[in-house]
Amino acid sequence: MQPVQSVSCQSSNLPRSATNKALARICVWMLAALGILPLQAQERGHISGAATYALTKELLAVAPKRFNGSPGHKAAEEFIESHFQTEAKEHRLDIDTFTASTPAGLQTMHNILVRYPGKKDGMIVIGSHYETNYPLKDIAFVGANDGACTSALLIEIGQYLRTHPPQGYSVVLVFFDGEEAVDKWSAQDSLYGSRHLAAKWSQDGTLGKIKAFLLADMIGDKDLDIDQDGNSNSNLVELLKVAAKDIGHPNVISKDRTPIEDDTVPFARRGVPVLDVIDYDYGPHTNQTPDGYHHTAQDTLDKISPQSLQIAGELFLELIRLVDQR
Repeated sequence: MQPVQSVSCQSSNLPRSATNKALARICVWMLAALGILPLQAQERGHISGAATYALTKELLAVAPKRFNGSPGHKAAEEFIESHFQTEAKEHRLDIDTFTASTPAGLQTMHNILVRYPGKKDGMIVIGSHYETNYPLKDIAFVGANDGACTSALLIEIGQYLRTHPPQGYSVVLVFFDGEEAVDKWSAQDSLYGSRHLAAKWSQDGTLGKIKAFLLADMIGDKDLDIDQDGNSNSNLVELLKVAAKDIGHPNVISKDRTPIEDDTVPFARRGVPVLDVIDYDYGPHTNQTPDGYHHTAQDTLDKISPQSLQIAGELFLELIRLVDQR
């Protein structure tokens, strides 16, 4: 093992008028030239994991239970929409309302879409679901990792795109409703929002414009270990590995490749290149919790971390950049 070379980012030769931004750029290039920092770092944006964590805490405070038809479900929608008032004024926020036939009867659901126009023809979709599991409505299940933190992450991505508009493909954020089963998971009882939107976009031609559909699910786990989803597009899985390496966290990508049923599936079945960014192995597996914290009352704020959310935010921004380059 060789010691890392010492690099100074100070120079008395720089003119006093040089800005901090220019100095920082020089530092990045110096570090990149020495192999200490990836050259792409200068082009990447920044999303705060601490801010995403704080936003998750806020969402859980106003809408701890968000199952279909509950006051918390409505509160969660209002919370999400309140963070996109600028986009709403510019007619770039859409509420996709539909009625789903479920084992509990007809239920009204709402997908929330936020659009950020780019400069290239085509779009990148980034999605997550925001509701909690309907069968768990009678226990203290709040879904801190399963729906809350990824909704917060999408809000943070939106705030970033508001001040850093896409220079490549347009980006569409989708907060999906009805991802969870209403009774018991099956092809008919799950993924209501994504099945509806995939069918709708298939009819109006939008699907053909999607260059990549990136899904965020359960990525706040303190012990972050992102699956290589077997139902995802293999090229995008490889791109995920590149993104993780680019941001300096290659070890957060698991070596396991497991197919996962998620909101990506209805789009994949219609030919859209999809990538599920998910850490499904969440918490210890015991006799009491064979699936870890997943779908238990233990999926609480203390089980997730700002550090994992920081990595996740950087991953998605890097994925946008890499898809734009393809």
